[in-house]
Amino acid sequence: MIRLVLALCAVLALAACGAEPKWASDEAVASARYVHNGPPEITLFTVINNNSEAGAHTGLLINGSERIIFDPAGTWYHPALPERNDVHYGMSPRMVSYYIDYHARETFRMIEQRVTVTPGVAELVMARAKAYGAVPKAQCANAVSSILRGVPGFEGLPSTWYPNTLSDAFGALPGVTTRTILDDDADDNHGVLIVQAKGAPG
Repeated sequence: MIRLVLALCAVLALAACGAEPKWASDEAVASARYVHNGPPEITLFTVINNNSEAGAHTGLLINGSERIIFDPAGTWYHPALPERNDVHYGMSPRMVSYYIDYHARETFRMIEQRVTVTPGVAELVMARAKAYGAVPKAQCANAVSSILRGVPGFEGLPSTWYPNTLSDAFGALPGVTTRTILDDDADDNHGVLIVQAKGAPG
């Protein structure tokens, strides 16, 4: 019974986008810095409840001079990664896989939407994410849409509190590739990903 209650609490925390302000040291952030050899890129992650089809969470992976993830009001963390408010530093491919696997499960799927941008746009989005501050619960999509709106190429995105609304608008942008990530593991377990691709491979 206790395990059932704990599992339910975990699911509710994910759906509500929990938040915990943090501020890692300069040394920790510098040590964790990861530079990815791919193109400058913005990736929108949207977690969707498989039963209700409601959007449960929104995250933003940014690849520029370094690769970070803005996970507003998120419950995911990794002990090896420093965090400042809702920005996690050191997002290597392995850490991105951990992030995806944490969210995708039998009751939730993840939509990954990627778009290549100029180096200047990537740095602007990164700077805005770092400056945004800690995000209150259930405001993940609002925070991400606030960061992206006004940035060249993203001016048409709506200001919204709903992850699905933001995902639909982001997916309509030129050059965006989308994949749906499924995981048939139980809510309290994470395992091998099953990926259904649409557009370019992830």
